Amino acid sequence: MKRIGVVDTTFARVDMARYGIDALQAAGTGFRISRATVPGIKDLPVAVRRQFQEGADLCLAFGMPGKAEYDRVCAHEASTGLIFAGVLESKPVVECFVFEDEAASPKELETLARRRAEEHAVNAFHLLFRPQELARRAATGQRQGFADVGAVRPHR
Repeated sequence: MKRIGVVDTTFARVDMARYGIDALQAAGTGFRISRATVPGIKDLPVAVRRQFQEGADLCLAFGMPGKAEYDRVCAHEASTGLIFAGVLESKPVVECFVFEDEAASPKELETLARRRAEEHAVNAFHLLFRPQELARRAATGQRQGFADVGAVRPHR
């Protein structure tokens, strides 16, 4: 049985991990979930690495950076750490960040965070169990949380 690590933060304003877990469970079976919550996005890389050390096959990392420029810098640093954790373990880390300034209102922020979390979780499921589904969608302009933009030129 596969193990999926789910890591999120208390800083986020939306429980993206819950939406991601629900989407994973709706996508299929054959895995168990291990969840950890940390204070902020710069704490995510260590939590992800711990998940891998405890047997996770893939990790989903959910974070919600704020609106300030400082938050963008912290998000970049966290993202770099997540990449490093994945490389160290040779396992995928599916990063799902939603920046507060991507939405004009709290309601829009909730909708965006939910959709992005669900779509990233389904992608994570496909990475582990149905990689051919991702290959089928290659170069189709998929966007997590927003409407897909489509391919520049349709597949033949």
